[in-house]
Amino acid sequence: MQTRNKMFDDISQLMTNAMGVAQGAREEAENAMKSLMDRWLADRDFVTREEFDAVRIMAQKAREENAALEARIAALEEKLGK
Repeated sequence: MQTRNKMFDDISQLMTNAMGVAQGAREEAENAMKSLMDRWLADRDFVTREEFDAVRIMAQKAREENAALEARIAALEEKLGK
């Protein structure tokens, strides 16, 4: 009976070690893939979300200023036309 328990303990320990190795390999593969993707994206000159949002806000302000200037020009033209 003692041999059987020792055998099960050894198999259990072997499986535990195998799971640890598999977990480590998975984490290493994930880190390698993430690093590869980060380098690939950096080489493509993509903008960050923050940069995109900043430019979008600037464009919105420019459109609003343009609309205000158009209204002022229309008012001045109307004033000169009278």
